[in-house]
Amino acid sequence: MTASAFLTAQGLGVTLAGRAVLHDVSLALSSGHLVALVGPNGAGKTTLLRALAGLVPSTGAIHVGGDALLALPLRARARRFAYLPQGHLVHWPLPARDIVALGRYPHGATDPARLTLKDAESVLRAMQAADVVDLGDRRVTELSGGERSRVALARVFAVEAPVILADEPTSSLDPRHQIDVMQTLRAAADQGTLVIVVTHDLGLAARFADMILVLSDGRLVSQGAASEALSEQVMADVFRISAYRAEYQREVVIVPWAEI
Repeated sequence: MTASAFLTAQGLGVTLAGRAVLHDVSLALSSGHLVALVGPNGAGKTTLLRALAGLVPSTGAIHVGGDALLALPLRARARRFAYLPQGHLVHWPLPARDIVALGRYPHGATDPARLTLKDAESVLRAMQAADVVDLGDRRVTELSGGERSRVALARVFAVEAPVILADEPTSSLDPRHQIDVMQTLRAAADQGTLVIVVTHDLGLAARFADMILVLSDGRLVSQGAASEALSEQVMADVFRISAYRAEYQREVVIVPWAEI
């Protein structure tokens, strides 16, 4: 593990309902990076994301910001990790601003309508970062899918956590909104946040991530820059596909091409 790593895991394992889902996963991730977590269905990506935040029981050791995860109180963990689950569905017809304000709950803001000045400023910064200020008064249930995804991101930003965990934040979005979400997360990483994104889109992962982690059958089988982590051998062994590779505007292009 590197001394500069903000989030580390050593020998991480998870068993759910009697089945081993993760096996001996070790990693070291630094602040200011966007990390893409990829792998086939059932590889354990969501479980790893949740385990890193202490949301599922695990074996091994996890440290965040130099502290053992298990030694942190729940409220302290909630301030270290901002978690965006799959789907980011909201069933309450609340104004978008109130949804974003829920991100301040780990800091003691239990009522979105009664925020301190500090919390209100944090909510505004989050809404500006996700470009949803103009949606603040609209009920979130009336927003489009792309608008809801940006509001969900704003809620995550409002936590102002050093680590963002986003589980398939681009699923079910059209290409324009997929790029918008990834650019927004990329900007957060560039400002010093460690961002970990689960995605099935290898093209987006290759373009936006500093590091790619490849999971297969609950094991970390490859990691590094896109050209290394998603090598021809890994694509064949893990994903059973070949890929088209190129470079466009100084960015890596990887397009899944054919079954093997």
